[in-house]
Amino acid sequence: MAELHYTDDDAANHLIATDPLALLIGFVLDQQVTVQKAFSGPMELRQRLGSLDAARIASMPADRLAAAFAERPALHRFPGSMAKRVQALAQAITDDYAGDAARIWTTASDAAELERRIAGLPGFGGMKVKSLLAVLHKRLGVDLPGMDDALPSYPTLGDVDSTDALEAYQAKKRAYKAALRESGDKFEPWADAKEAAAYAGKGSSKRRG
Repeated sequence: MAELHYTDDDAANHLIATDPLALLIGFVLDQQVTVQKAFSGPMELRQRLGSLDAARIASMPADRLAAAFAERPALHRFPGSMAKRVQALAQAITDDYAGDAARIWTTASDAAELERRIAGLPGFGGMKVKSLLAVLHKRLGVDLPGMDDALPSYPTLGDVDSTDALEAYQAKKRAYKAALRESGDKFEPWADAKEAAAYAGKGSSKRRG
């Protein structure tokens, strides 16, 4: 059975590994909060709503969904805006994939089409697109023509196969971001620890302001 290790709760991990909508919601929430907080969100949202169903979420009153996000403990640092993004995601899945999130990848002809489909979802920027591709292929067994060429060369959640691996991934990413803040460069996908060290070694000549 496929497993994901993005939270401290086995049930939440099982949900995002087996429910495609839950996985996509976790990715939408994975912004300005920890990975653990983001991917625990779908389980908590299901408990508050009674189920996770794209058509139901898409059609429910926006204020009711916002209230579910804001209920303490809030599902995100910005519950209102994230409720809107999740509802937009649910609407897109309802309209384009008959409410079945799995069809995004099960009906894609190749990796290029899958990448375009993910990029068209609300809440998915370039890095999230690549990270989800990696998770689908490396952790959930989605294999389409051209997948090797579509996968990112830098570490993503697709490389996380245990709790220890998640901790190592997060520590490495924090170190890289700290190096970028020191150098004044903007964040870009990173390849390895040597790259982060290279940024740190640039000194203050590129520091902004």
